[in-house]
Amino acid sequence: MDASTAQPAGGAPTRVLVVEDEAAQARLTASYLEREGFAVQVVADGLLALDRARVWQPDVVVLDLGLPGLDGVEVCRTLRTFSDAYVVMVTARVDEVDRLIGLAVGADDYLTKPFSPRELVARVQAMLRRPRAVTTMRPAADASTAHDVREIGVLRMDLTARDVQVDGRPVELTRTEFDVLATLVSHPGRAWSRTQLTSEVWGADWVGDPHLVDVHLANVRRKLGDDASTPRFVQTVRGFGYRLGACR
Repeated sequence: MDASTAQPAGGAPTRVLVVEDEAAQARLTASYLEREGFAVQVVADGLLALDRARVWQPDVVVLDLGLPGLDGVEVCRTLRTFSDAYVVMVTARVDEVDRLIGLAVGADDYLTKPFSPRELVARVQAMLRRPRAVTTMRPAADASTAHDVREIGVLRMDLTARDVQVDGRPVELTRTEFDVLATLVSHPGRAWSRTQLTSEVWGADWVGDPHLVDVHLANVRRKLGDDASTPRFVQTVRGFGYRLGACR
């Protein structure tokens, strides 16, 4: 691994919070991450995970879905009120509904047990190679900074400050939701396949379910107030993928 992946600007190692109640699995996951240069802390229940996240401010959270005290869905939902850390949801359940619910409350990616720790590390590395600009949950960029602002119909995206508005109304998106929408907005009129979008947002070497894009764009549509029958913002290109609508 490129050492810079585990060490952001400033030299401090990237912080990964592993939330897992199975002790053997937690130790294995932590050991692989530490071997790659990450700073790792492990907690075994949901309430403690939220307390630790507030204090330690991790860059990435590896979050088991089935936890004592507070399950992974509720942990992720609450985490998103104060943190924009990347979240990888881990589930022992094979039911796709569980995975979709996790993504709907703000997770960026998911893995189903049993999984290879090497695959988890690869997913984390791929996420960290994405730009780590400020988000809507952090202070706005300095006013003197030149902002890249795109206005299409009633949709306004400040790609520098990572701010989204519809008709002047602020829209809170997760980091991944913002990145997927920004890709569409940056190329209005272009149709994107799922594979092209995952390559653009997650990186060309990302390995996972390309239908992950569908869930994130469904969340984007809901937050923008889009009508599924006559979408204004995100249009489905039948048999291919997605493109930006007229946003009117």
